[in-house]
Amino acid sequence: MDAKEFGAYISRLIKGQGLSRSEAFDCFTEIISGRPSDMQQGAFLAALAAKGETADEIAGAWQAVYELDTVRVAVQTREPLVDNCGTGMDGLNTFNISTAAALIAAADGVPIARHGSRAITSTCGTVDILEAVGINVECPPEQVKRSIELAGIGIFNGMSKQSHPRALARILSQISFGTVLNLAASLANPALPRIAVRGVSSRALLRPTAHAMREIGYRRALVVHGESGSGTGLDEASTLGRSFVMELKPDGSMVESVLEPRKLGITPARVSDIAIGSSRQAEAGRMVRLLTGQETRARTEIACLNAALILYIAGHQPSIGAAYRQAIDLIATKRPINKLIDWLNVQR
Repeated sequence: MDAKEFGAYISRLIKGQGLSRSEAFDCFTEIISGRPSDMQQGAFLAALAAKGETADEIAGAWQAVYELDTVRVAVQTREPLVDNCGTGMDGLNTFNISTAAALIAAADGVPIARHGSRAITSTCGTVDILEAVGINVECPPEQVKRSIELAGIGIFNGMSKQSHPRALARILSQISFGTVLNLAASLANPALPRIAVRGVSSRALLRPTAHAMREIGYRRALVVHGESGSGTGLDEASTLGRSFVMELKPDGSMVESVLEPRKLGITPARVSDIAIGSSRQAEAGRMVRLLTGQETRARTEIACLNAALILYIAGHQPSIGAAYRQAIDLIATKRPINKLIDWLNVQR
């Protein structure tokens, strides 16, 4: 594809016209190859974000990243693998909720294959906080596979050439705004779980993300967007307001629902209650305190709510309410901190 052809796709996006999955795959193949100029790549991603991504565009972007720039591993676990991820772009700068949620769920035996990145639109991403607590985030995918199999949890670094050797780190590190790659790349997990929780930055992304996940092979999924009370949404289940949830069921059907924290006995929080701290080292300490039941109520409750989504979608509880109560109980047992220790003993 020459520059003129690529530019024609940018013009279509600017006019609000969508791309088919195969067209999106072709365009992202070009981006991964590095053939378009940096200016054209940025214009394409910005135009796509401004238009609003469709399920086909998300799936096409995922296909290009997964097929052309992902080292794949086959992980053997007793239960199906689960992935959870807040895809960023919400601009709220909360603490790393998804990491705490993953450790709580893993403490109940849910095998977690995480796939995260360093901070792009925040100050401390998943990879940053795990590096701060001592996890080796630059190890080969085979070591992550071993960690999942032995410790029940592992993290593939989405910005490492170990997992994505061709272009993903280069592209993501050069972009300071949210694009479809935040979402599509998060789905390009080297272990390819078929069950997942995905947080998205806007309610408009719920349906296309769920449809894209179904199209690329997910069997069960929850896609969630939370209210913050400040006009900006949250790419996690929220304790600041309601959460909007799209559930992909095993038969391929979709069910949309609203999750209200008050009905679970959760005290409404404020953005400042769950804001990230001044440094990664401070956040690492607070993560440990949360996992041992010594953190603030607001941080603990939002972590447990998001852990509940994992426990529910993994089939460990019949409802999100029951899963939330279980997550609170898990914190009391100190099993989540022991799970972190197990993880540190393998992925180091």
